[in-house]
Amino acid sequence: MCKSLRTTREYSPKNPDLFTFTLNSHVPFPGRPEPRLAWSKICVLFRGSPKRCLVTISKTELAGESRTLPVFRCSCPVISGKLSLALSFQPMINGKRIAVVMPAYNAEKTLQVTVGELPELVDIRILVDDHSSDQTVDLARSFGLYVFQHDRNYGYGRNQQTCYREALAAGADVVIMLHPDYQYTPLLVTAMASMVAYDVYDVVLGSRIIGGRALLGGMPIYKYIANRFLTAFENLFLGVKLSEYHTGYRAFSRKVLTELPLLENSDDFVFDNQMLAQCVHFGFRIGEVSCPTKYFEEASSINFRRSVKYGFGVLATTLQFALQRFGLAHLPRFSEQGRKLEAAREPYYAARSETVRPV
Repeated sequence: MCKSLRTTREYSPKNPDLFTFTLNSHVPFPGRPEPRLAWSKICVLFRGSPKRCLVTISKTELAGESRTLPVFRCSCPVISGKLSLALSFQPMINGKRIAVVMPAYNAEKTLQVTVGELPELVDIRILVDDHSSDQTVDLARSFGLYVFQHDRNYGYGRNQQTCYREALAAGADVVIMLHPDYQYTPLLVTAMASMVAYDVYDVVLGSRIIGGRALLGGMPIYKYIANRFLTAFENLFLGVKLSEYHTGYRAFSRKVLTELPLLENSDDFVFDNQMLAQCVHFGFRIGEVSCPTKYFEEASSINFRRSVKYGFGVLATTLQFALQRFGLAHLPRFSEQGRKLEAAREPYYAARSETVRPV
């Protein structure tokens, strides 16, 4: 049953650029941080978890506006100079805070349909832009996403590092990576998050191979053949049996993201594969769900040359894993002392990357 609280505050601050107050500590939301609101000329900021502003509501759109927040559902109409706040506790999956992170590069054509299919249970929605040349950032802000932007194009691997760092800083317990190009359906977020939230698996992959419909979804034949060969090679040397290692649809527990030495991985596409090799090496449980895939003109996909480079990177990662397992190599990537994600902001973020505006 949802618990709720209503409060009304006069908007008459000494400083007209800022209005802040903290709700009383007896707010009936056990185990949740005290929410904080800030009113400014631009927006109202709701702080639902430590360190980060997760939702921003534009002053011009306050009347009747209602949005799903990380812990609460908030409605903030302004009537006669008063800010009226209504909060109600929203049940999460097994008490876990769910985040969806979207590593983006020139995703303006498919972002709206991707965000539109995210389930309501998602508490934190983050987009990290790797210096796009289109309107991805502005569009993401208009959808009310929590936006970060790189000051230049660093690569897919670095984008994921930023995604996971910011999700952890926002207090996420389960983090799902979803590409904003609509190649994977967002409708599986609930299933994947549940498998991690209920501690069935530490990692869940959305497999395009289970179900046998990858080619029907438009996967190029050369990519399908390479996928099957590389997967068989990896299963042999890693000692596990997965249907594929190359999907971009993944769910992780907080424990996985904090314990893996992710900063030892590549900034390029092979980051995906290196991360799964780390998961196997450190003994994390990996599960899979069948995920339909769609290949179309607007969906992002690496070209043949970069696919070949990725393939050789996969082979190298697999052989490095084997050498590490047999004691013939000692690589930071597979060491508990390897560099892990840091909570502090990295210097490669673009200015004002946290500016967020709802629809």
